[in-house]
Parts: sequence; C-alpha cells; structure tokens
Amino acid sequence: MATLGMLLGATRHRVAGISISQVRATFQRGMSGYQFESLAVTRPRDHVMQVELNRPEKRNAMNRAFWREMVECFQAITAEPDVRAVVVSGAGKIFTAGLDMGDVMSSLFVEGADIARKAIRLTPTIKAFQDTFSVIEKGPKPVIAAVHSACVGGGVDLISACDIRLCTQDAWFQIKEVDIGLAADVGTLQRLPKIIGNDSLARELAFTSRRFEAEEAKQMGLVSGIYPDRAAVLEAALDLASTIASKSPIAVQGTKVSMVYSRDHSVQEGLDHVALWNSTMLQSEDVVEAVQAGMQKRKPEFSKL
Repeated sequence: MATLGMLLGATRHRVAGISISQVRATFQRGMSGYQFESLAVTRPRDHVMQVELNRPEKRNAMNRAFWREMVECFQAITAEPDVRAVVVSGAGKIFTAGLDMGDVMSSLFVEGADIARKAIRLTPTIKAFQDTFSVIEKGPKPVIAAVHSACVGGGVDLISACDIRLCTQDAWFQIKEVDIGLAADVGTLQRLPKIIGNDSLARELAFTSRRFEAEEAKQMGLVSGIYPDRAAVLEAALDLASTIASKSPIAVQGTKVSMVYSRDHSVQEGLDHVALWNSTMLQSEDVVEAVQAGMQKRKPEFSKL
C-alpha cells in the first residue's frame, strides 16, 4: 500500500514538478492584473474562481497559448488556499470550436527522415497537450463546466476532465478528431466511456464524429443539467460552485481525490485508499466545526487550506 506521504505529496507540496510557492506567486500576479492571452480569470463569488476561454473572435479555438496557459492557470488555482471550486466557461457565441489548426499544427511537425526518431521527439509534445486537461482532473478542487452552443473536438476533451457538466438548450457536442485524420489523444477516448457508462455509444460517437445535442448529452450522462441560455447556465454553475464552496474544503477535496482514484482502481483498492486518506483527514478541525454548526443550527465556517 502507498504511504500517506505518497498519496498527499504531489498535491500538498508540488504540482507537475513546480513548487507550490512558485505557482502561488504566478496566481497572485494574475489576480493583480496579469492577463492570460487565451483565458479570462475572475472571482465572481466567495471561494469560487471562473476560468473563461477568451478568444471569442476565434470561437475560442485552442491555440498554442491556450494549451500552455491552462496548465499554468490550474496549477495556480490548486495552490491558492482560498479557492474551493472552479467554473469553466466560454466567452462569446460558442463554448469552443476545438483545436486552432492553423496555430497548433506547425508545432506537431518535426524534421528528420527516420520515423522512429521523429516519433520520439513528438511524444513529449503530445503528452504536454494531454497535461492541459489532466491538470483539471488531478487538481483536488471541483471544476464545473458551463457549456453553451458548440463544444467541438478539444472542447469534449476539456469537459470530460471536469467533475460536473451543465449546458444550454442549444448546446451541441462533437468528437471531431476522425474528421481531421487523427484519433483523439488528449482525454476523450479515455474518460468519456467511463462518464457515460456506455462503451458502444462512446465508440459510435468517436468513430463517426456524429454531432449530438443537449438532450442526448443529458440522457447519456455527459451533462447533469440543461438551462435556457448562456446566462442561465452560468448562474446555475456559479450557484452550484458556491454550494460546494460552503462545505468543508478538506471533505470536498478528499471526496474528489477518492472518486478519481476509485474510478481507475478496484473497489477494495478504493476503500484502502480512502481509509488511509481519512486516517489523517478525520482529525481535521472541519469535522468538529461541521458537527457543532449542525447542533447549533448555524452555517459552519471553515478556514483556508
């Protein structure tokens, strides 16, 4: 069995090889005026962060800056002690058109005649793209996707890495990669079948790039709520984030960590993991505060992490 230090160390001390102090400093710079090229980051509610894809003139297509900045942004949010939940949204008319082919494809071509050597040089680039969305899943803070209109290609990869997904009535989704001659490689093929629990349907959507609408997305379990328009889905997502943020951050983040771990392990391994986790976390002051608040019929108050 892994030691407690192994289970907690990556989250508590370092994020993807960068120290917590480094990413926290980056985060503070962002809040004091530093602007991402592809993202707009705000604090619309107490303990809630909103990360908005912010290239509306390009239909929020994912350029090279986006793939880098998402990692920087979510590493910083992981390190920020006062943030307890995150909402991801898209600016403008649609959520995202997916990959910015014109901007990104040049980075995927490597020089050389030998295919094996070219492949070895290309592999780290693909893995870096994968980290763009894995950082959402690996981070312990719940992330809610608020989707409006089109969510295409990389957009499905992105929301598949989120914990909760809401959408508008006019939302539609498409696993687009086969139409541009490649297999989706940044998360959809790995996460979507587990989200919807229907391997046959997941394969159909991936093999055909068939577009599917909001109602079908809810029926399959990809989204848990449908709302009239962008304003309504954003409000619902922020309300949900505020509710989550009102709970003990120790309890909520432990719940996410356990659910992600259990998804990829046996039931017994998941039970062993959460037993080890709670052997420490049950000693938190949050347990006492939650119980006392319930007995006193008041709202509990939890300190920063």
